Amino acid sequence: MKLVTVNEMRAIEQEADASGLTYARMMENAGRGIAKEVLRLAYSHDDEDMQALGLVGPGNNGGDTLVALTQLAEKGWQARAYLIQRKGEADPLVERLREADGEIVVSEKDEGFEQLKAFIGAADVVLDGILGTGFKLPLKAEIERVMAAVKEASADLDWPPYVIAVDCPSGVDCDTGEASPACIPADATLTMAAVKQGLLKTPAFDLVGEIRVVNIGLAEDLPSWKAVRNEVAGEDLIASLLPPRPSDSHKGTFGTAFIVAGSINYTGAALLAGKAAYRIGTGLVTLAVPAPLHGALAGHFPEATWLLLPHEQGVVASAAVDVLAKELERASALLLGPGFGLENTTKEFLEDLLRGATLSKNAHGRMGFIPSQAGKPEKKLLTLPPLVIDADGLKLLAKIPDWPNLLPQPAVLTPHPGEMAALTGLSKEEIQKERLSIGLRFAQEWGHVVVLKGAFTVIASPDGRTTTVPVATSALARAGTGDVLAGLIVGLRAQGVEAYPAAVAGAWLHAQAGLYAAEVQGSTASVLAGDVLEAVSDVLADLA
Repeated sequence: MKLVTVNEMRAIEQEADASGLTYARMMENAGRGIAKEVLRLAYSHDDEDMQALGLVGPGNNGGDTLVALTQLAEKGWQARAYLIQRKGEADPLVERLREADGEIVVSEKDEGFEQLKAFIGAADVVLDGILGTGFKLPLKAEIERVMAAVKEASADLDWPPYVIAVDCPSGVDCDTGEASPACIPADATLTMAAVKQGLLKTPAFDLVGEIRVVNIGLAEDLPSWKAVRNEVAGEDLIASLLPPRPSDSHKGTFGTAFIVAGSINYTGAALLAGKAAYRIGTGLVTLAVPAPLHGALAGHFPEATWLLLPHEQGVVASAAVDVLAKELERASALLLGPGFGLENTTKEFLEDLLRGATLSKNAHGRMGFIPSQAGKPEKKLLTLPPLVIDADGLKLLAKIPDWPNLLPQPAVLTPHPGEMAALTGLSKEEIQKERLSIGLRFAQEWGHVVVLKGAFTVIASPDGRTTTVPVATSALARAGTGDVLAGLIVGLRAQGVEAYPAAVAGAWLHAQAGLYAAEVQGSTASVLAGDVLEAVSDVLADLA
């Protein structure tokens, strides 16, 4: 699903019209697509017993609604159009509905909204086609009164009708996400051709229900359509990104994820990330942790292998570079940062590792050292595997000069807004205001994939692509959930998935797992990071 601004969509439609796909044809396609979705929702019911009410405004959304109502009437539905600031006379779309035995009522002639209230009470489905994507606040008083009457009538019903917004809920600004208090909350929004950016912002997102895209017949090679590089993640996309699972595979088929994580104060981060990497299908997970953590963690994670790192008072020490470097040839992907803490010795470890981690080799053959034939120190440049950096690793990274050029390209960076502020120097408020553009700007500037976490997580690629995850839930507002996300991404990287699709798939699976966990627990307030981890398998099962 593509993600567009209102102006982008307007330009696409203009170019399509100039290329031969007329506005009338697009409207016809939109209306037929809406009717198809309505019939899909009502598949178990007898069409002759079903009733649909269309709230028909003066614009193109009203036209789409009239076409859909006509299609439903021709299928045997009782279809009614309630015209709001739209003249019924000489409107061919109104006449088509009338000829299909649809009923037409003009709002201005409905005193006290008595007919509207009766129609709401009888309707199985209400199509909200009052206002479209070009709407800007404030809402006109006469339209606000109609919408208030719809909400009042629905509130009095034991079984209110299923509300479908045509393109967007009326009264929503489809660029900013602002919404009039009079908006009618939808159970589903059928948006034309592409998702409008404002629908994935609050408060609009709380009004849209399920978002589905209706095909209006745009040619895939239309230049303005092809130029859109922003998309919305959905089930079909994610299923296509996951690696295959051949029946004759072995653990080596699915790679080895190395996770360098944890400190004495943040013991669980390594455990959550490691288990997430396994849950997503990695063949082998090695946890590289400060040595004192092993005793606390090993009994909870028998599937892992372990690399015990030198430490200073329970945090990864700078000397850990030599120990890690000796083992990295086994790694298919590497995660750095969950639970690190911010001590300077760990920052030195990270910087030494990224600056090439030159290995001294001498004749004594101590841990991390191999004797040379001449018995003199030699140096070997360390090549890092595909890299994911998360959490405290990002805050430490921000303290290292020229850090973007030290990472193997493209690395995956997974900041929340506070960590993004540390990396960019921007305020959290600036970042949150323009999440999509900020994520893309710095992905291109740094040359790495950015996963800007939060409501509507944005994944941005250096090549100009972005993907937005259409989920906002407080179930993920819990310590440790970011460690789960980082583990999912490094697990996919270990299996050979490229950086950007691994980040997209990991972020979507993580968000869906949050929703599943909230459903199981019965409340978003009760969800723990471990619940999100356990729900990953359920999400994968639904994709299978």
